[in-house]
Amino acid sequence: MKLVTLAIICVLMLNSCKNKSQEEPQNQVKVEKIEYASFGKEIVASDAIAAKSMASHYKTMKTGDSIDSKMVAKVNNVCQAKGCWMRLDLDDGNEVMVKFKDYGFFVPKDITGKEVIINGKAFVKEVSVDEQRHYAEDAGKSAEEIAKIIEPKRTYSFEADGVLVVQ
Repeated sequence: MKLVTLAIICVLMLNSCKNKSQEEPQNQVKVEKIEYASFGKEIVASDAIAAKSMASHYKTMKTGDSIDSKMVAKVNNVCQAKGCWMRLDLDDGNEVMVKFKDYGFFVPKDITGKEVIINGKAFVKEVSVDEQRHYAEDAGKSAEEIAKIIEPKRTYSFEADGVLVVQ
């Protein structure tokens, strides 16, 4: 009788181990591969800092300062004339104006709201009234909105040599 009981216990233990090993793959996490459209210099998505972290760097910079950087942010606006600039959300109520190195490439005009990774130089500059009005015109602002631009503005800027757009 003891032998039968011992045999049943062994069979149950082996069966439970077998079931356990069959269940384990179901608990594994699947990692989706993110697809990007690439513009300009080829860059990789790794080591990009969050927009909010970049905002902290900008706050400590003086006009004329620059740093090499790579960041990930959401597109707020794109030049509707030809995709020659974009404005990115810094997650703190501010934006960064992004232009492309040597006008060597442009981005699609329909990427507003998408996430991008940009690589290049972050800097702070003062933008003239004329330049601000030009960008407002490119963005499709009304004549009234453009006329309200009457003084230079300290802005966060970025010259990107490469851009990845999340698809």
